[in-house]
Amino acid sequence: MSYVGPDFDPPQSRRSRRRPLTVAAAALVPGALLGWLVYEAVGGTGDGGGSDQAGLGTSSYSSPADDSADSPSASSPSAPSSSAADDKQPGTSSTPRTSAPAGSTPLRGKVVVIDPGHNPTNFQHTAEINRKVNIGTNSKECDTTGTSTNAGYPEAQFTLDVSRRLRALLEKQGATVKFTQDGNRPWGPCVDERAEIGNKANADAAISIHADGAAVGNRGFHVILPGSVHAGAADTRKIVAPSADLGERVAGNFLRATGSAPSNYIGDGTGLVTRTDLGGLNLSTVPKVFIECGNMRDSKDAALLTSGAWRQRAAQGISEGIVSFLRGS
Repeated sequence: MSYVGPDFDPPQSRRSRRRPLTVAAAALVPGALLGWLVYEAVGGTGDGGGSDQAGLGTSSYSSPADDSADSPSASSPSAPSSSAADDKQPGTSSTPRTSAPAGSTPLRGKVVVIDPGHNPTNFQHTAEINRKVNIGTNSKECDTTGTSTNAGYPEAQFTLDVSRRLRALLEKQGATVKFTQDGNRPWGPCVDERAEIGNKANADAAISIHADGAAVGNRGFHVILPGSVHAGAADTRKIVAPSADLGERVAGNFLRATGSAPSNYIGDGTGLVTRTDLGGLNLSTVPKVFIECGNMRDSKDAALLTSGAWRQRAAQGISEGIVSFLRGS
């Protein structure tokens, strides 16, 4: 998501958390170091220009048949088009889902809410998404269209793809997964409704999937944690600690699975940022984080974000972080 619009204003000038990625540290460090080495070898934090696939060989995870890198259409960001890879996304079939055998479902009884950022057809409903909603501390626009790569691959399409892949992985673990939207509504939902969906589901964990729209040369991922807010309709005090735990686990596993480095432009290299200006976090009463999977405006990050193989690894890393949080291991 770009830091322009609702839920996406620039972070306030505050000291970022300098929290190490402590998720299962002994297991993660070797993979993380390898990921960083590969990342640096192919260009590190430079301003890009190539279409290298940094990090695609750093994880031992074997992704499914749709792992081939798919080239996005060069359509306008305001008029997203479908790609062949999207037709093959996990979880989009109309056939009933098959539960995994008993004994191999460690998340049975757990509820996870996935929030695919934005909506592919928000651009057709500017009046609705520009309507102000209460986010607890103040009012913001309902939603935005999101950002896109320079070639026109929309963030909203990216977030749905990763979210569907993530859902398939979590359901294999036995979790009940709910979406805030699945490309099945004309616009939105608004940021306050996105939080409410997680609250009403009494989710054990909730995550909002995004990609950033920062300047060229800004690269890497970061996970956004809720800060302590107690004002108006917002009260995050009970979820700050568990959300930080969730965020650290997601960040550590995302780094290991994708080989992508933490953001070089926010978070002081930790891959973690705390914010108090996001309605999706302020109004949440369940543990929740956002993840910015990369910068769509940088060509090197864009090469990853538009790869089906990399998106599968991203979903795998996020899934492993959520599983680790829910199992407390």
